[in-house]
Amino acid sequence: MTNWKVILSIAKTHLLTKMKSTVTASLGVTFGIGAYITLVSFMTGLNGMLDDLVLNQTPHIHMYNEIAPSAEQPISLYDKFDGGLNVVHSVKPKQNQLKIHNALPILNYLKDKENVKGATPQLRTQIFYLSGSSELGGNLVGVDIMEEVRLSNIQDNIVEGSPEALKNNENGILLGSGLAKKMSLGVGNRVQISTVKGTVFPLKIIGIYQSGIAEIDNVQSFANLKTVQRIQGEPENYITDINIKLYDLKEAEPMARKLEKQFKIKATDINEANAQFETGTNIRNIITYAVSITLLIVAGFGIYNILNMLIYEKMKDIAILKATGFSGKDVQLIFMSQAMLIGVAGGIVGLIIGFFLSRIIDNIPFETEALPTISTFPVNYNLWYYVIGIVFALISTFIAGYLPSNKARKIDPVRIIRGT
Repeated sequence: MTNWKVILSIAKTHLLTKMKSTVTASLGVTFGIGAYITLVSFMTGLNGMLDDLVLNQTPHIHMYNEIAPSAEQPISLYDKFDGGLNVVHSVKPKQNQLKIHNALPILNYLKDKENVKGATPQLRTQIFYLSGSSELGGNLVGVDIMEEVRLSNIQDNIVEGSPEALKNNENGILLGSGLAKKMSLGVGNRVQISTVKGTVFPLKIIGIYQSGIAEIDNVQSFANLKTVQRIQGEPENYITDINIKLYDLKEAEPMARKLEKQFKIKATDINEANAQFETGTNIRNIITYAVSITLLIVAGFGIYNILNMLIYEKMKDIAILKATGFSGKDVQLIFMSQAMLIGVAGGIVGLIIGFFLSRIIDNIPFETEALPTISTFPVNYNLWYYVIGIVFALISTFIAGYLPSNKARKIDPVRIIRGT
């Protein structure tokens, strides 16, 4: 029966008598785990911020009428040309309404589905912004602002004013920050809106919207849905887009295909709309985890080398232990205990150092005009990273300790005592 009290006592004595080697091995684990926690927390926090910047502004499913050529050209419907090779040049898009047919019944249908968190109507229209001698082209989006607040992060992008101010003002507008800067306008000023038909409407700026994406902020603004319908001279059922948020993002793609067939309308899921961005995110995550794991592996090799040298230095001690009745298994457990003690001590200190370094990064000012709501560098304090760190520390030290301790178990004490 293994006497753990004696084994741990001997392991502790070995570690204390070779304090320099012990500290060096522990520091290898400490800095490996600390660097891993710091790197993975910062990089995943940064990736999360970039994901939120794009994905939170993208609905899980976007429904609209797509302007595109007819899938079947008239010649292919003519029986006389069946079986022939038909070539049609200069195909033009078919005449198609931007309005979604039966938009209100579709909205009611979507809101009753269990997997749908919410569905919001929108009216997008091309306009001109007029202020003094300035005339800029852009988009005006009519929205149900409080539903947008519930289903997206639009309120985080309003740098001046509030969503409630837009809701309570029928002639209000959330002006894009790029537009406001170009036309030297601010909250409380008025801007003229000119439709493509030439009709001009004055709107009061009740807020400034900044998404962090210049291509959007330079052209896009928001107003109440009814306001834009009135500007366009359209009834309440005139809706050009429906945005859907789901409880489970994985259902977006199959549900989009189902809605396309059901309502004969274009439905784009979030993965299709952001395919290139998702690829970039995956590559950044792979690089982050690859570098982090490499740090841990390097720390493990450091422990292996130190324990291997420690065994060579303790050859006579091993011979004496075996000569006094300790079995090869007992000797192996002594050195394995040393490795695990180094792993536990170094791993815990590494987690603490990693946490404090993450806190330091989290408090470093990060100010940019593109991201007005971000004041410091983003850090992700996910508990799983700390669990993975300590588990990996124990596994790496176990492996690093097993190989040299297995060698110690097989040492012949007679040959060592004889000096051969």
